[in-house]
Amino acid sequence: MKRFPSGQYGRQKLTFYPAPFRSPLRAFASLVFAWEEDRVLICDILDRGWCIPSGRVEPAETSLEAANREALEEGGATLSEVQYLGCYQICDRQETRWADCFAARIAGLAKPTIPEESGGAKLVRVEELPEIYHLWNPLTAMVFDYSHEVVNRRK
Repeated sequence: MKRFPSGQYGRQKLTFYPAPFRSPLRAFASLVFAWEEDRVLICDILDRGWCIPSGRVEPAETSLEAANREALEEGGATLSEVQYLGCYQICDRQETRWADCFAARIAGLAKPTIPEESGGAKLVRVEELPEIYHLWNPLTAMVFDYSHEVVNRRK
């Protein structure tokens, strides 16, 4: 199994656990790495900047359903071949939360359906991300590469 470095987001420590690991608690958020060949979908999220589609898992939905919803709302993307990638453990001094991650192919692309959340979306190559991604570090880079590797296994 791949070993991922830990990361930091403000005061939160981030640890990524690849599949088949599943979080011991229900995920509070869902993230999706949506690919079209060698380009990945990123969205301009208010108060965050350019990042992959992501968001909270609503009470009546699964993290997979949340990933599909966020891809459509923030990026205007419909997905295919969605695969569970793993999960982030997000720890701060007071709590530990989990976020499920998915990798997918883009089946269709339109305008984001919730313009209040997303200032736009675009497809970029991984090489472009260090300059524009809101949280670029060795952990983020490795998870992006891993997501592309997982999506390409189905070719």
